[in-house]
Amino acid sequence: MSGTVRQELLQVLMELSEVCPEVRLGQLTANLSYIARGLSNESIWDVEDEELLEAARKHLQEWRARRGAVA
Repeated sequence: MSGTVRQELLQVLMELSEVCPEVRLGQLTANLSYIARGLSNESIWDVEDEELLEAARKHLQEWRARRGAVA
């Protein structure tokens, strides 16, 4: 894991927190692991930071698209 990936991941998590404040951080982390690895108990333990970052970016785009469609 690189420090850059972690910093980017934390930045996207912060953006997601602003877009969907009703979702708790633990829920968000679990959801992102399922997006990255699929629905399994191991997903949250096995997901790599790079995979989590990719899933977080995708999820953020989806949230923004939904909010844009509503506005």
